[in-house]
Amino acid sequence: MNIVMFYHIISVSFYFLSLGVFILGLNTMMTQVSMFFEFNFFCINSVTLSGTFLVDWISCFFISIVLFISATVVLYSWSYMYHDLWSNRFILIVAMFVFTMILLISSPNLISILLGWDGLGLVSYALVIYYQNSKSSAAGMLTALSNRIGDVCFLLSISWWMMLGDYSFLPYFQWDKLFDLNSLMILSFVIILAGMTKSAQIPFSSWLPAAMAAPTPVSALVHSSTLVTAGVYLLIRFYPLLDGTLMLDVLLCLSASTMFMAGMAAIYEYDLKKVIALSTLSQLGIMMFSVSMGFPVLAFFHLIMHALFKALLFLCAGVFIHQMNGWQDIRKMGGVSLSFPLTSSYFNMANLALCGMPFLAGFYSKDAIIELALMSYMNSFVLILLIISTILTGVYSFRLAYFSMLMPPGFMGMSKFLDEDTSMINPMFFLGVCGIVGGTVFSWLIFPYPILTILPVYIKMTALICGCVGIFLSMLFTSVSMVNNFLFCYMTKNFIVMMWFLPYLSGHLISICSLPLGKMVSSYLDQGWLEKTGAQGFYEKLLKMFNIIIILQKSSMKSYFFLFICSLFLGLVLMWF
Repeated sequence: MNIVMFYHIISVSFYFLSLGVFILGLNTMMTQVSMFFEFNFFCINSVTLSGTFLVDWISCFFISIVLFISATVVLYSWSYMYHDLWSNRFILIVAMFVFTMILLISSPNLISILLGWDGLGLVSYALVIYYQNSKSSAAGMLTALSNRIGDVCFLLSISWWMMLGDYSFLPYFQWDKLFDLNSLMILSFVIILAGMTKSAQIPFSSWLPAAMAAPTPVSALVHSSTLVTAGVYLLIRFYPLLDGTLMLDVLLCLSASTMFMAGMAAIYEYDLKKVIALSTLSQLGIMMFSVSMGFPVLAFFHLIMHALFKALLFLCAGVFIHQMNGWQDIRKMGGVSLSFPLTSSYFNMANLALCGMPFLAGFYSKDAIIELALMSYMNSFVLILLIISTILTGVYSFRLAYFSMLMPPGFMGMSKFLDEDTSMINPMFFLGVCGIVGGTVFSWLIFPYPILTILPVYIKMTALICGCVGIFLSMLFTSVSMVNNFLFCYMTKNFIVMMWFLPYLSGHLISICSLPLGKMVSSYLDQGWLEKTGAQGFYEKLLKMFNIIIILQKSSMKSYFFLFICSLFLGLVLMWF
């Protein structure tokens, strides 16, 4: 089969499946039912192996969004990966990635969730190291090892769950009657820690920008609706367990710190994909913040909206990078709006949705989260971090648009680049439409009654004011270099750009602590006295014994004479005594 036909078949299949699952989600939402489908695979000696799948409006809407974005990414990848020698292998890994995410979403028990959870980690490692070089290898190892911490926490939660005699989590809502206070605290701790590792919250944030070593279509899929959102989805499902525990307060502070840290790091970043990755990290902090406040449905709403405009943002960035032969430095990208007018329009629309501009997809969810945070009884410091992070979103979004579009062209020959690759432009149309009308449609579906927020007018306009202040500060930072130079010293800038030294703490510090210890253990134990007293020493002793036996067998007369002398000597000694 032609590889182009293979890409189109997978893409069209995903589109139709997305539409069918979305209609099923509307049906389950209108009828307020949840369905379980159980498939018996085989039965041996009265032991039945079966798979159970949950179908409710949350899982259906999420699966529909995952399939829709996957279909768009697959259609886009045909042109992006056209010159790759292993494009067929790439599309199969992406399909496997989508399958494991769907398994995670539709699983009602911890065992099947673990299959999808661990499958995401393994397949994401294969995608991150797709370009086989040292940088991709280091990024893939950091991603895999960070996610393994979440896998261990998940295994601990499964072992703790055995007290119930069941692995399903949906029928149990009165957690305080099933567990004592200590068990509830331990279980909530391991579940939140697993979600934090998958969604890259502090102190596990370093792997998310490192995962940008994967191809850009993979980044669009991973950073919008699959891998990084799995932790948020897990906490949304387990919210009845987490409600009222101390760990939610800890998660509130960590998510607010993650938002602030990602926003500050994005201001000084010049890699196009890493700026968008840091914006993903900031939005994940907002989702975790919403869950911590006690609004899991609102966090799910923001998760869907973020998936739509973030996938579009990555696909537009992929067009710029692809047409510039892999160049990702935004300081050399000026004037892309002249060569890519349509792609630049999509890019600006997705940027405005990210900032929460009114009537775009991000506005409906982001504005509601900020207003409910202002209404709630919350720590003032955490609330200030939320406001500053919202301002920083406008700062790095407009800074990205300024460097890539408003500055003079950085490439002299860039005028030959045009928006003529329809196989990359056409898929972005669907995401562009969803980025404009998706917020309205899903807000009507998920919230049939408006969320009541009673605030003064000047506080009600906080989200819009934060966006405008962010754009103004971005213009100040980008146009007046003196402010940028004197605002922070070099060490402070280095601290911000390095994400509070989390990459050093996650990789370099562990390496300099563990590698010398491993070398010492290897030299003194494995290759030292353990080797001499273990297999190697036993081998040497046996070899000496075999050499003696061989000598005795080869020279029989000498051996017989030697034994005769020894026997005579022993006999004389015994006779003397």
